[in-house]
Amino acid sequence: IGLRSEGVREWNYTTNLHQPGGMNDRELLAAAQLACQAQVWDRCINTSERTRGFVSWQQRYPMPFKDEVVTRARNIGLDPAYVYGLIRQESRFIMDARSHVGASGLMQVMPATAKWTAKKIGMTDFKPSMINQHDVNITIGTAYLKLALDDFDGSMVLAAAGYNAGPGRPRNWRNGPVLDAAIWAENVPFTETRDYVKKVLANTTNYAAAITGQPQSLRSRLGQVGPKDTPVAYNKALP
Repeated sequence: IGLRSEGVREWNYTTNLHQPGGMNDRELLAAAQLACQAQVWDRCINTSERTRGFVSWQQRYPMPFKDEVVTRARNIGLDPAYVYGLIRQESRFIMDARSHVGASGLMQVMPATAKWTAKKIGMTDFKPSMINQHDVNITIGTAYLKLALDDFDGSMVLAAAGYNAGPGRPRNWRNGPVLDAAIWAENVPFTETRDYVKKVLANTTNYAAAITGQPQSLRSRLGQVGPKDTPVAYNKALP
């Protein structure tokens, strides 16, 4: 009914403020499950993350729109876990999420970026009003992420930094000594981007474990960051 912010306030009061100390773990997990069942994914995640003694990875790392995300990602050569890790950080799966700078939808795509990417991939019927449709947003967001990943030689760390801060900045930031990506990320000069990169890659590792059913290593996923290995030019048109 269009009263999302009011609903969030009511939810937060109910789960945190209506009794001293807030809900215990069992109550928080039950509340989070209710939010999951209602597909209110941000409340599902945020409520479940407040537990201390018990952890539900399914609640903390849900996979809405799984067919679309996995199929689209694999079709264009992206790791579905990486896409999920980014969406979780960008929007908490709120389809009509909108940032203060105008980014929209699940993957928080800027209007100009959406228009450029749609043209790049031949989506001739794209209109700006379509950006909050989950399938359109996933198609455009993953296409842009793939272009960024290719531009950064497959480095998930650099591509995530570029997705958040624009590709020009990490192109400059990488021009130093070769470092383990974990060390490089800690030295990103923008606090928001530094935090963003770490959270996206941590999310990605947890989603990879959920998708594959196998333990995953964050360190092996990060690799190293340094100057570009070859003189191949950057895609300067990448917004």
